[in-house]
Amino acid sequence: MRDDVRELLWVGFEGQDVPDAGYGATVLFKRNLVIDDAGCDLDALVALCDRLHQRGALIAIDQEGGRVQRVKEPATVWPPMMALEREDVAIAEQVGKAMGDELRALGLDIDFAPVLDVHTNPANPIIGDRAFGRDADSVIRRALAFARGLAAAGVLACGKHFPGHGDTDTDSHLELPRIDHPWPRLESVELAPFAAAKSLPMIMTAHVVFAALDAERPATLSHAVVTGLLRERLGYTGVIVSDDLDMKAIASTMGADVAAVAAIRAGCDALLLCRDRANQVLAEEGLVKAAEHDGELRSRIGESAARIRAMKRLVAGPRPGRDVVGSAAHRALAARLAR
Repeated sequence: MRDDVRELLWVGFEGQDVPDAGYGATVLFKRNLVIDDAGCDLDALVALCDRLHQRGALIAIDQEGGRVQRVKEPATVWPPMMALEREDVAIAEQVGKAMGDELRALGLDIDFAPVLDVHTNPANPIIGDRAFGRDADSVIRRALAFARGLAAAGVLACGKHFPGHGDTDTDSHLELPRIDHPWPRLESVELAPFAAAKSLPMIMTAHVVFAALDAERPATLSHAVVTGLLRERLGYTGVIVSDDLDMKAIASTMGADVAAVAAIRAGCDALLLCRDRANQVLAEEGLVKAAEHDGELRSRIGESAARIRAMKRLVAGPRPGRDVVGSAAHRALAARLAR
């Protein structure tokens, strides 16, 4: 059971200090990269990924373009994906393939992208130009084309942030946002890209309260949202990943042990714990202890661990050569978008 629990925990860490425990995945941030005057040391990144793979973990990163991309020069630096609203769908797929090729060449398996949120609120402090469009149809066409490009490169995509973070006016890294739109609006705008994204291997939840779905709990911790809506009503069969449980929208109101158990009960499969090592230990022990006395929770943990292990088998095939990283063709494509 402990092995299954660790499969569910996807963790961040400091610097080059690779975690000893056999977690299901590790998440890389800027703090894990060696950066000097020449930019990111790609040799060091590849070596780090090789060490992590030896522990059996998938390696994930947020590489969206714009303000959310961890690996920059000498890799290709991409503009925000809102730039794709001036381009056709084929270019979106080319961007996804180019970005995926570079990530795969460096040893990365998962890109926490594309953003499936619809940019409908100019005052939104966290989404904005990270979105692929200002209406649901634009997001569906461009974001899913981008995801097809990632898949063609052998990188696992993760659509985010279910059921939609595009119309919040607060940042869930800092507090718990709330959306009060009625169901018809949610169905036609916020939910539409996720309903179209059943083929994606992963979908990430949002730490946002959607009053029409569950007026008390954020989506990540809501059985009505994660299981009732995403799993059952929308028919999603892939891996459901929580957003980071270290974010204040969750961490300011409960401990990581309570949050981890609640998220798994809600229907999440993988739990992000991206910074606090103490919270990672607390979440693991909380899940193990709760499962010892709860057969239904033990079953949920086993089901999620099996789903994650099955997804790991999708990562296969040779890596592209390192010459694709920051190649002239990729830089030209990024420059086209930036114009």
